[in-house]
Amino acid sequence: MKVAQIFLLCVLGAILVSTVLCNSSTGPDDCCFDLYRKPVNKKLITSYYKTDPRCPVSAAILITKKSRRICVDPKQPWVEKIINYLEYRSL
Repeated sequence: MKVAQIFLLCVLGAILVSTVLCNSSTGPDDCCFDLYRKPVNKKLITSYYKTDPRCPVSAAILITKKSRRICVDPKQPWVEKIINYLEYRSL
């Protein structure tokens, strides 16, 4: 009887450890799943960054003056203009 209880305790311990390890995975923190399609005024944007390559959608995240994050397609011409404007302005 004691062997069965010890075995059951070990199994429950293994389950708890596995759930903790699964929940603390090291995946990307900031991914976009829906992209904003309309052009944005470049003067409202303060900075940008690109999403992690492990994200399912390749995107750029534009940061507005009010700290709002907008997910956009970095291949769109209007987005490229904003990124170039921000890069030039930072020089």
